Amino acid sequence: MKQSFTVTGMTCEHCEKTVVRAVRQLDRRAEVHADRTTNRVEVTSDQPREALAQAIAEEGFTVAP
Repeated sequence: MKQSFTVTGMTCEHCEKTVVRAVRQLDRRAEVHADRTTNRVEVTSDQPREALAQAIAEEGFTVAP
């Protein structure tokens, strides 16, 4: 299932990679694209939305509801 998140706090390429890594630790097969310029993270995964948002938030980023 494809899901979109608004994530604030990504300020550099390292931040984007951190978000991607956080999601892939939850689901190794997830397709993830993080774009700091638009504050968007696109995820294709079977994991629940709440679990994906929590994984991102645990890295210090803010995920909009």
